[in-house]
Amino acid sequence: MAGFRSLARQVRDQHCDTALRRYALRKCLERFAPYGHRATWDHLCHRHGFGPDDRELDPARLVAALEELEEARAVWLAYEEDFAARRRREKHGGLRALGALDDWHRDVWGGNGVVRCGNPAVHPTDPLPQVVRRLVTALEHGPGEACPGCAGARIAWGAGDGDWYGPVCADCGVEVPRAALTPGALARARGVRARPLVPAA
Repeated sequence: MAGFRSLARQVRDQHCDTALRRYALRKCLERFAPYGHRATWDHLCHRHGFGPDDRELDPARLVAALEELEEARAVWLAYEEDFAARRRREKHGGLRALGALDDWHRDVWGGNGVVRCGNPAVHPTDPLPQVVRRLVTALEHGPGEACPGCAGARIAWGAGDGDWYGPVCADCGVEVPRAALTPGALARARGVRARPLVPAA
């Protein structure tokens, strides 16, 4: 099974058929997809001006989309290295138990769904690296009052994708980890029922 870097080389390979290069970019999302596979693909298509089913498109657009994805992945991998180093120090110091945020982090190891969006058509519009940096900053500073994906404060309680049932950002559609919100922000979110999210025009 090809890894992210091998697939990225294929996306850049000018000797490959464009449809194959597009397929390689889609496969990259199996290794790293911050919003989840479908929402991340939708984001890249909109940001780089190609349709989700385009087979023949400007290869430069594919490479630009890949570069955005790679930059976001680098931000997340650096955070994971710091996280692993911290856990080694904690274990060495006798702290074995994981906190709520650490439990969430274990579930998203590798970067898939770190800012998951239950509706693939509703996700942050900022560049992926900016959103992932915002998430990392929020994780490093502890629970907050706002969405770690877009910094919006309109958080409601509702069912998301799959098994998710919890806080959802009404501004960008991110399913917010409970551990990323203060008890007050969680209480306010529970008091607001989420309405169906509609993609921004």
